[in-house]
Amino acid sequence: MKTPRKLLLSSISLAVLTLINQAQAAEPQAAAAEQAAAPAQKDAAQSDIQQVVVTGVATGGLRRLDSAFSISTANEEQLKAAAPSSTADILKLVPGVYAESTGGQSGANIEVRGFPSGSDSPFVSVQMMGNPIYPVPTLSFFEGSSAFRLDDTIERVEVLRGGPSTIFSNGQPGATMNFILKKGSDTPEGSIRFSTGTGELRRVDVFYGGKISDGWYGTVGGFYRNTNGVRDAGFPADKGGQITGTLTRKLQDGELTFYARRTDDKNAFYTGVPLISSNEGRTITEFPGFDPLTGTLMSGEMRRFTVEAAPGKTLNYDLGDGRGLKATVLGADLDTKFSGWNLSNKFNYFKGDLNTIAMFTGNNPLTMGAYNAAAINTHRNAVAGQTATTATATYLDGTPVDANQQVVQAGLWAVEKKLESFTNELRVSKEWMKDNTVTIGGYFANYSSDDVWYLGSSHLMTAVPNARLINVKLNNGVIVSNNGKDGNVFYAPVASYDGSNTAFFISNDWKVNDTIRVDAGVRRERQKIDGTISNLTSADTDNNPLTVYNNGTSMPNGSNTYLTRTDSANSFTIGGNYKLSRDASVFARANTGHTFIAFDDLRNAGNQKSVDDRNFLPTPKIKQFEAGFKTANQLYTVYLNYFHTEFDGIAFQQILSNGQVLNSTSGSKGNGVEWELALRPVTNLTLQLSGDYQKSEYKDNPATAGKVVQRQPKLQYRFTPTYRIPLGDNELKLYGTYTHIGDRWADQANLQYLPSYKTVDLGALFIMNDKVEFRINATNVTNELGLTEGNSRLTTGGSGPINARPLFGRTWEASLTYRF
Repeated sequence: MKTPRKLLLSSISLAVLTLINQAQAAEPQAAAAEQAAAPAQKDAAQSDIQQVVVTGVATGGLRRLDSAFSISTANEEQLKAAAPSSTADILKLVPGVYAESTGGQSGANIEVRGFPSGSDSPFVSVQMMGNPIYPVPTLSFFEGSSAFRLDDTIERVEVLRGGPSTIFSNGQPGATMNFILKKGSDTPEGSIRFSTGTGELRRVDVFYGGKISDGWYGTVGGFYRNTNGVRDAGFPADKGGQITGTLTRKLQDGELTFYARRTDDKNAFYTGVPLISSNEGRTITEFPGFDPLTGTLMSGEMRRFTVEAAPGKTLNYDLGDGRGLKATVLGADLDTKFSGWNLSNKFNYFKGDLNTIAMFTGNNPLTMGAYNAAAINTHRNAVAGQTATTATATYLDGTPVDANQQVVQAGLWAVEKKLESFTNELRVSKEWMKDNTVTIGGYFANYSSDDVWYLGSSHLMTAVPNARLINVKLNNGVIVSNNGKDGNVFYAPVASYDGSNTAFFISNDWKVNDTIRVDAGVRRERQKIDGTISNLTSADTDNNPLTVYNNGTSMPNGSNTYLTRTDSANSFTIGGNYKLSRDASVFARANTGHTFIAFDDLRNAGNQKSVDDRNFLPTPKIKQFEAGFKTANQLYTVYLNYFHTEFDGIAFQQILSNGQVLNSTSGSKGNGVEWELALRPVTNLTLQLSGDYQKSEYKDNPATAGKVVQRQPKLQYRFTPTYRIPLGDNELKLYGTYTHIGDRWADQANLQYLPSYKTVDLGALFIMNDKVEFRINATNVTNELGLTEGNSRLTTGGSGPINARPLFGRTWEASLTYRF
């Protein structure tokens, strides 16, 4: 498939010119009456009561209070007040979800209530306008939130957890993030926003939308941003932008919306930094000379590095490219009626490069002297008749390195990943008897991934911010480290994967009476995936045994292994809502779902016999039950629910610092309670509390049975007070958030302990005449040192120097917005 870039750019350009022309043609008085004001401070209670959601609903929309499932929402103002550091960081607003967003804009790890996952986001799907951007939520070096960037073209986001999501779209049993784009209307609106902040942030966001002609509406917007980031590597952490356009046609009984988005963004990827662990991991302190809140090992000295891929083949990469996104999304959303039927069709096409050029920490810190001693011991007799007795360590400029200098090893990895997908979901619904609607639909998807990996390339460097690279030579002629490189490429597969998915579903929604509403649905789904994966050999890239850093380099041997797998599975959901009053209800829901094995499972299996072995590679099964209570009035809002989850046959993978790949399969079970509460004790004051408590543990695998599911806190909550101060035609809003994240285990064996942490965020918004907004946000204002990830390249824990990934230190961002 070839991306129609020229068509995309031409369409957006036409929309811009048309909208500008319409804006200029409008009479001043009409424009003044219709121009979009800044988001007004609506009555919070009425907003909660009237809130309508579309995600997980078979047809049309449904009041959130009347829904028989758990769903959270955030509008444009709530998103900006939350000051998310990335798309994944939005999930801090959602109870039952824990997002490790300390890697930067991309590459988050996201855990969903009781769902066992070791990394990335296998149980979170990211959608735009109800379509999965890429239908497989996670692959190695890819998770769904990496394919989406926030800007002012977003109207709101809805996050559905469990519920009927197992039936619709791509059948995600975990959480579905659905971003709804702004659409043009009869009232034109526009905005331009300038932002600055930590890391010399420079960002501009623009948006305009309105009526083009009778029945036609459009929007266009985007952003451009450049920043060094809170962890200054000596080069831009984030650099790039995107543009998004929509075109809507009002129909006699519905509407058709086309949308297009082009993103070209480079984002540094942050991994672990040196820290000191004591009391078996219960206490974490700063490593001498290294600020864990702002420091990074990455530096300008190592920014551009080479990969020795094969004899005579050297590749150049740039750490500044990080985990970036260069992609195009095209889609269409049709909702209409005919002959008593409702029809919905959602189409999406995605194509992009999501490469990972990043540093991955390896072994824990040690002294230069200890490193030299280990090198001498390993290569003592590498040269016949010449026993190594001394090692010489120097910086790249030839200056000697002190034996007491703390050093670390980190791999500079390069993963090139080209993704492409097409999805389409068609639904038809009909009220075949009074208050009873049946929906029949089909979902079709094709997706591919072309991968080129170079894992390894360990580099020796000082354990200080913006580290210096180190060369090491032995007196028997062995070169241990050259230009900092002290390790080979240990895993270098080249692979092409293709997948297809076909699903059919039927659901029924029955409003029994004014009090009771029930729905049920079933889905039958089939997936076929294929993979052509290079077979690997190892060789010395320079045919010099004394350059030990590149001996045994992994590389394709010219042959390939073809693997294929076809699976089918059923999903089911049933739920009901009982109204206690107009604005209070209780609900209950049960569902069964699944995930299919993905491209990485083919690669890890290694041969067709293992791929076909359903005991070795089972289709994961998920059972969920939830029951909840919802209400809203002038004084308070309550969303409270209990959940139970059970999993069978979940596959895990861990890549260690030496290239060893650990695979395991297990199940899990969990119970918990999640809540979203709001109290409005006096006018203009809102107190919000959200969070969850859960107990989830592994089962079915003797090595981990009874252990706590990794990375997930038992208790997490956020308390957010907001106070609005009217000032005549102006308004001031003050807000803050106190967040508590409980202790966790970084690994399945519960060896790497991650202590609890708490953060404080503050913000203020000043609105002048509904046209000008000034906002300032500050996050982690107390500079809390909290860990989101341990050393995922090791299997041990304990005390002493470690590598781990901490929170970002105090950051601030200020923006000035003009609305017209």
